[in-house]
Amino acid sequence: MQSKEQMMWVPEICYEEESDGLTTSIPFISVPVDKSMPGVIFIFESRDTGEFEPGPEGEDLAVTELDLHQYADMSTLRANLDPITYDEVRNALGLEPLEQAIPKGMKITDNVRNNLEE
Repeated sequence: MQSKEQMMWVPEICYEEESDGLTTSIPFISVPVDKSMPGVIFIFESRDTGEFEPGPEGEDLAVTELDLHQYADMSTLRANLDPITYDEVRNALGLEPLEQAIPKGMKITDNVRNNLEE
């Protein structure tokens, strides 16, 4: 079991420089040896309003709205919720129930492994 201290740290979200890299276009987090993947990640959505306000020297500065989002680790949820509640969460996120998703996920994983071997 992960300690709260191992899970509560500020991760850096990274992206591959090349589209054919190991993670392709999926971002990744490099987790230090003494840490665990956070159970929740907080990310600000930044959106220009289309409005401007004067800056310190009278220049136009774009007005930006920030909206805080939270993203939960599905592994953490699966480990801590009963199967019915977990499937309800999956449904709320637009995902299939786990019983239907596992075989499809295994097929995708097999295809990825086969592509890596070639």
